[in-house]
Amino acid sequence: MQSTKHSLFVSVVYLVCFGMALVAVPTQAQTFAYVTNSSSSSVSVIDTATNTVTATVGVEGRPIGVGVAFTSNGSRVYVANSDSNSVSVIDTTTNTVIATIAVGSFPQGLAITPDGSRAYVSNTDSASVIDTATNTVIVTISGIGTGGFAFTPDGSRTYATNFGANSVSVIDNATNTVIATFAVGMGPGDVAITPDGTSAYVTNLFSSSVSLIDTATNTVVATISNVFQPVNDAITPDGTRAYVTNSSATFGSVSAIDTASNTVIATIGVGPDTQGLAITPDGTHVYVASFGSNSVFVIDTSTNTVSATISVGANPVGVAITPGIGPPTNKDQCKKGGWKVFTIPQKFKNQGDCVSFVNTGKITRTIAAGHR
Repeated sequence: MQSTKHSLFVSVVYLVCFGMALVAVPTQAQTFAYVTNSSSSSVSVIDTATNTVTATVGVEGRPIGVGVAFTSNGSRVYVANSDSNSVSVIDTTTNTVIATIAVGSFPQGLAITPDGSRAYVSNTDSASVIDTATNTVIVTISGIGTGGFAFTPDGSRTYATNFGANSVSVIDNATNTVIATFAVGMGPGDVAITPDGTSAYVTNLFSSSVSLIDTATNTVVATISNVFQPVNDAITPDGTRAYVTNSSATFGSVSAIDTASNTVIATIGVGPDTQGLAITPDGTHVYVASFGSNSVFVIDTSTNTVSATISVGANPVGVAITPGIGPPTNKDQCKKGGWKVFTIPQKFKNQGDCVSFVNTGKITRTIAAGHR
């Protein structure tokens, strides 16, 4: 139990001259993975372009849970420190801790609203809501058990897993009150919501299953098996796959679920006691923390195979990745190489692909086999 309990718990603008027009285009940002190391009291910073650790940031206490998240602009990372009942705030420009915020008892889960204005932290019997502008707790929501959070794309609701109560609570973010609670499997640890906001996937540790929730009715509409002691999950930016970590202490794996059929289409072996995971903004790679091997495994989503293994600190648990840029809102942003910078919903192949997306909202290029 100890090997899983700890896991229950990441624009600069330049002006481009096109004839007489000046168009603001976001610069290409580097993408980093921030990995919490529970036994090292640190965070490893991985450059995803080279898959090397470029910095190590010390934090307070032990980040035992997978609570680590970026603000929407990528400027800060928030880390839940379970042993010290606090949250560390890291400036991603300097990779230094700029604030430490007291929260409730034994914080583990942490997520930040889509607009970056609030951080929700799961404590033993409550949730602390942090105003990211002031780094202060502005409200405490009772009745929320240790678990993970996910937000609807419009930021209006939070879905929170209650590990001990085998349920999920829905929070109205305008009032920070619980508006619904419903049963799922045993030991729900994490929840992820599809980009269109219609479905939520909940990992059930003790049931070895994933519950599929219809967010319109807040009911479980399917149960996915063929997973083993699942802890955390994440959904690709295009919404076609859910990736789930299976946390066995003797062997570790990641299950890939096809969200169209809600079936497991691949199981990828990684290091023992897999914990947190995060997907790159372009959907091409999944970064997975292996508590038992002091490593992060990188999965290529086009082949569902491990493409790299990176050594980090002792007993890594949580992973967050720099948010992507996009999508473009007008055709001028696609010109003069502007198409290269957007990573949401996916990278564009060329300028025409970018323009087509602006016109139709769809990517016209053929996706590589195995990555829909």
